[in-house]
Formats: sequence, structure tokens, C-alpha cells
Amino acid sequence: MSIRNQCSLMSISRSSYYDQPKPEKPENLRFMHIMDAHLTEHPDEGVVSVILMFQTIGIIVGPKRIRRLLRLMGRETIFRRKNLTKSGLKQYIKPYLLRILSVVRSNQAWCTDITYIPMKHGFPYLTAYIDVYGRKIVGWGLSNTMTVDWCLDV
Repeated sequence: MSIRNQCSLMSISRSSYYDQPKPEKPENLRFMHIMDAHLTEHPDEGVVSVILMFQTIGIIVGPKRIRRLLRLMGRETIFRRKNLTKSGLKQYIKPYLLRILSVVRSNQAWCTDITYIPMKHGFPYLTAYIDVYGRKIVGWGLSNTMTVDWCLDV
């Protein structure tokens, strides 16, 4: 069977059939060897630390190149990552009751949101009550501490 027919059966172009992946440059292989030896001793260091390590050796390398080589090597730093998408404790998870309600007019359902605003000397907390239908802020409050009384007084 011809290559043209084989490629059409596999739904790939002939140019991708003939495409040969380029091997990694010898310079990058040398960098990967140095990075592997360094990260074996210091597994908690990241891209910036590796760049500084290369600068002490006298090699100037950019962060994009280091990230690409680390990804190619399959190396990741060892540190705690943010778990923002993971749910909290099961006892604090409440069902979403508005799912069964069709909100068709203003003041039919409100929701609340509490957030903090990072500042130089602490975190003021902002509570906002929002009308679900019009997505308008009905009430809000600002406080230095996040207490139950303050949230209920807003």
C-alpha cells in the first residue's frame, strides 16, 4: 500500500509522516545534566534558584529555557501547592439551595460574599450582600476583624 493511502487511512498528512523530531542540542543536554545533579541535592529549588546557580558558574540562561528543560526532564520542585479548588471538611459543605429556584425578579434571592483586601499593615475584610437577579450590591460592610456579629450587622 502506498504511503499516500496509508496516511489517508490514518487521517494524517504526509508531511507529518515524513517529519523527524529534532534532537536536543548538546548545550541543552549539558545544561540538563548540570540541573539534574543540582536538583538531586536541592529538590526544593525552582527556576529562579537554578538560574542563579547557572550565573555562579558563569552561564547566562533565561527562565523560559530552564522551564522548558525542566518540563522535558519531568522535574518538579517539592513544595506545598495551593489547594484552592479542593473542598473543605464535609461537615461544612452545604447544599446549593438556589439550584431548584428560578430567580425571575429582583429581591427574590440574595447572596453574600466575604473577602479580604491585602494592604500594607493587615487585611480589612469586606462583606457584600448581592441581589442574585440584578447582580447589584444591596449592602456592604468593612471591618478589621472577621467576627460573626460584624457579618450579621451589615
